Amino acid sequence: MVWSVFEAAETKHTLSEEAYKQQVPTLRSRLLSLQQTVRARGEFPVLILVSGMDAAGKGETINLLNEWMDPRYMLTEAFGSELDGSPRRPRMWRYWNRLPPRGHIGMLFGAWYTNPLSERMSGLIDAGQFEQSIEQIQQFEGMLIAEGALVIKLWFHLSRKDQRKRLQQLSKDPDTAWRVSDRDWQHCKQYDRYLDVATTLLRKTGTEQGPWHVIPGADSRYRSVVVAKQIADKIEARLNVSAPPTRRSIPLLDPATEQCDRDILDLLDYQQSLSAKQYKSALAQAQSRISRLSRDARMHKHSLILVFEGMDAAGKGSTIRRLTAALDARFYRVHAISAPSDEERAQPYLWRFWRRVPEQGSAAIFDRSWYGRVLVERVEGFCTESDWRRAYAEINDFEQQLTDHGAVVLKFWLSVTLEEQLARFRAREQTPHKRHKITDEDWRNRDRWPDYADAVCDMVAKTSTAHAPWTLVPANDKKYARVTVLNKIADAVETRFQHRGAL
Repeated sequence: MVWSVFEAAETKHTLSEEAYKQQVPTLRSRLLSLQQTVRARGEFPVLILVSGMDAAGKGETINLLNEWMDPRYMLTEAFGSELDGSPRRPRMWRYWNRLPPRGHIGMLFGAWYTNPLSERMSGLIDAGQFEQSIEQIQQFEGMLIAEGALVIKLWFHLSRKDQRKRLQQLSKDPDTAWRVSDRDWQHCKQYDRYLDVATTLLRKTGTEQGPWHVIPGADSRYRSVVVAKQIADKIEARLNVSAPPTRRSIPLLDPATEQCDRDILDLLDYQQSLSAKQYKSALAQAQSRISRLSRDARMHKHSLILVFEGMDAAGKGSTIRRLTAALDARFYRVHAISAPSDEERAQPYLWRFWRRVPEQGSAAIFDRSWYGRVLVERVEGFCTESDWRRAYAEINDFEQQLTDHGAVVLKFWLSVTLEEQLARFRAREQTPHKRHKITDEDWRNRDRWPDYADAVCDMVAKTSTAHAPWTLVPANDKKYARVTVLNKIADAVETRFQHRGAL
């Protein structure tokens, strides 16, 4: 039986040695020239995803491309399956950390397709879970393309007869026998099933902007030339377009709903407060709870991710200090997020946050976060409207992956009134050791208070989910805000332990 998606590749394709030698010099020159242009422009990264049948020549082709182009500006990564152990971070973390920056070419062997294929073939996941993996891949690749990446997906194919012949040849040669594993032979025996799973994967993950290209793998010369031409054609076409691909857009909520939701900050009770005596006792109790929970053995199966956002002078820093006072310094990392560096701007905007995702058994505390895309970047025009509109869905997906892996994700918006902010600004100006905390930018941001308030309300409406809720804390009284935040954290960790325990 020949599956239609692989039908063309089932036909015997060959290229003579003479024809190969004639084409290679021109191909090499073209690839190298295109690579240099991509690097000089620095406008987008090129991701070459290499997957396919065992023994179809994937490794040989990757080695050849590194020889034909400049390997200094190529990132080559091989991803095996994770069937032998549970990762300490969400699965997509390792892929995010190996994305090439703009101006570079990344060749990812297996990439994010290896695990779903291996798990479905081994029976570790059922059809529904396989569909969920495919959906996650679709979201990830859609985000990469929307961020400007050129994604080239190559599937190396062999017929049943050619695969068996190739495996036998490799096994007989002492220099290549190590390349053939028991898993390869098992897949060969299950050829029809493997092809059926692969067909589903390719059909559902091939898109207009990220299509699959099936490469006949039986003849090495033909295979090499086809791959080189495919890559060169795709890069050349991208370099010749006058504008980047159209980015996906996530529609806003119904205007009536937005108007209603934009009252939420005004509805907070800013009169709530604690006396000095109440604060001393309540803070000690809250810190004790957090200290005990962070040392609980069950925490080894979880991580803690805390996001602190708020208007300038809302008390984020002082609240974080009361939190960390209750924790072992080896347990957590505090990330103060400011404008992205040149290295970070060369990657998708979520990249710098994926890099900071903590392992199970530890915590990450963010003083400002990935919500900058829908707050300051939106209000100040640092990104396009399409960018911040689609960010809501991308952020929800990011946080879903974190919580699915056992993270407790809590997000706090510390809210003060316009009058209280002014009082704190004046106090900072009059206090020598706090003057550095007040800048011209703070005053300028204050002038755009209504715009920021609208952005905050939209953010809460669209990203406060059951798995990663927002907690709005009236913070005119810092003592009340600190105790409220610490108790909320302790409550959430205790609830997670009760629901999931040692899962």
